[in-house]
Amino acid sequence: MIYITGDTHADFSRFEENKFPIQSEMTKNDYIIICGDFGGVCNYIVESIYEKHWLDWLNNKNFTTLFVDGNHENFERLYNYPVEEWHGGKVHQIRESVIHLMRGEIFNIDNKKFFTFGGARSHDIMDGILNIDEYEKIIYEYRKRGAYFRIRDYSWWDLELPTDEEMKSGIKNLEKVNYKVDYIISHCCPTSIQTLLNLFYKKDTLTDYLQKISEKCEFKKWYFGHYHDYRQVNSQFTLLYENIVPLEFNSILK
Repeated sequence: MIYITGDTHADFSRFEENKFPIQSEMTKNDYIIICGDFGGVCNYIVESIYEKHWLDWLNNKNFTTLFVDGNHENFERLYNYPVEEWHGGKVHQIRESVIHLMRGEIFNIDNKKFFTFGGARSHDIMDGILNIDEYEKIIYEYRKRGAYFRIRDYSWWDLELPTDEEMKSGIKNLEKVNYKVDYIISHCCPTSIQTLLNLFYKKDTLTDYLQKISEKCEFKKWYFGHYHDYRQVNSQFTLLYENIVPLEFNSILK
């Protein structure tokens, strides 16, 4: 069994047994895939007591938790985990059964090919990014006027958007399979789909990159998060948030 869900932001209560009862029938060879903003690796310097509790809690579940990164991960820590090979692609193994699916990789899971590409541009930074050394000097002023800002390497990281190397690697991996996969898992989505969702969101290097992939790649379904809603955009694209849906899933949601 493979299930997909949207952003968790370190709140894993949706996986409690009373809310997700099918897990009693699952094993470590069954998977839940989180479409970014996992939030389980978010503390500034080291793994906090809170993080340890929930990562261990997830690790002790019957199923295996997989996730692509979003835009609110602590990338400095996430990218410092050793890179390992798993089901044909590269991962960061946070726990034995809590695994980060890296950007631009292709995984063979249950005889299905998954292309994964995390990351997204933050939409809550209209008033800028502060450096940590100026944080205490102007934080009161920013908060007093209700500014939308984040702090570099504390609540915001440059790696929320992919590097050229990551994007090139993704293309190379798709070329190896002749641009044919079964499923695509991302955090944000192609520019054309994002425009359908909300004209407020502006295109960027990542949405344009995903747009090119969507136009060239053959796939069954594309699941993504980021926009905090639950919508079946069309027959291929599904936006998820708190819902947990089976991989082979059809919806009449508008």
